[in-house]
Amino acid sequence: MTEPTDPARSPRFAQVASFARLPLQRDLSGVGSAFVGIPWDDATSFRSGAREGPSAIRNNSRLLRSYHLFQKVYPFRVLETIDYGDIDPVPGFLDDTFRRIEEGLTPLFAAKVIPFIAGGDHSITLPVLRAQKAATGRPVRLLHFDAHYDTWDSYWGDKRYTHGTWVRRAYEEGLIERGHVFQVGIRSSLYSADDVGNNARYVDRTFTTEDVELQGAAAVAESLVRSLGGGPTYVSVDIDVLDPAFAPGTGTPEPGGLSTRELLRILRSLHALDLVGFDVVEVAPQYDHTGQVTALAAATVFYEGLAAAARHRQESASALS
Repeated sequence: MTEPTDPARSPRFAQVASFARLPLQRDLSGVGSAFVGIPWDDATSFRSGAREGPSAIRNNSRLLRSYHLFQKVYPFRVLETIDYGDIDPVPGFLDDTFRRIEEGLTPLFAAKVIPFIAGGDHSITLPVLRAQKAATGRPVRLLHFDAHYDTWDSYWGDKRYTHGTWVRRAYEEGLIERGHVFQVGIRSSLYSADDVGNNARYVDRTFTTEDVELQGAAAVAESLVRSLGGGPTYVSVDIDVLDPAFAPGTGTPEPGGLSTRELLRILRSLHALDLVGFDVVEVAPQYDHTGQVTALAAATVFYEGLAAAARHRQESASALS
């Protein structure tokens, strides 16, 4: 049984900073979920720095405790969670890095281990989804939290693989299930009015921040769960979905975002879904004037994802017994 190191025996500021002070290992025997870092940010379009995300998230995850109050579950225990370490990128070489990500994660998906992945910039989600498809032979439903569409075709003429194009590439490659692609938190300015229609070609429903404000986080969560249904679902969280007041440490901040409370409220509804993968990307701690607020928010988002998946597994087991 995997458990975080007991802070009553070892202070939180001591020992190697694995995620939530969980065992650091590559052996997947008996493992149900794994935290994986991908420190890569060569596909950004504005400010780099997200390569520092995984280590910052690990450091700030020391505060996480074993029992989730609202889901009423011990997520690390139910999911037998480990820290799998990082997948090493090849700085300056996108194709090589994407190949390493796909090859590194395919064994986890094949073993039905749920990866909880810390980017890195948002381009990393594309090879993660390739790994999922390679291991299972099927696409996944997608729930995408972001300030930006990420459905643009290219940047700077012919650069088709960036942190702003991955949703479109995933759709074209058949990695995400048509009819089950949803976005939450969109609010950025656009390059053209045509961007709205182009996004609608790939995304079935987009909830802007105004939608969340007017409808309420609980109502949006209910709609998402109902629409996503029971199929395998991948959740991708760009930390810039949060307002810069709550997450200043990111590469492309956009004012007017969700509050941390609103995001956590939506994430807590995801226990109704079959989560097969989860990432948090674009944490760039050097732009955080506090040094840790953004990474702490990201660590907490991971905890919510783990708790939702654990509750789903626990309830599914109870239904079968």
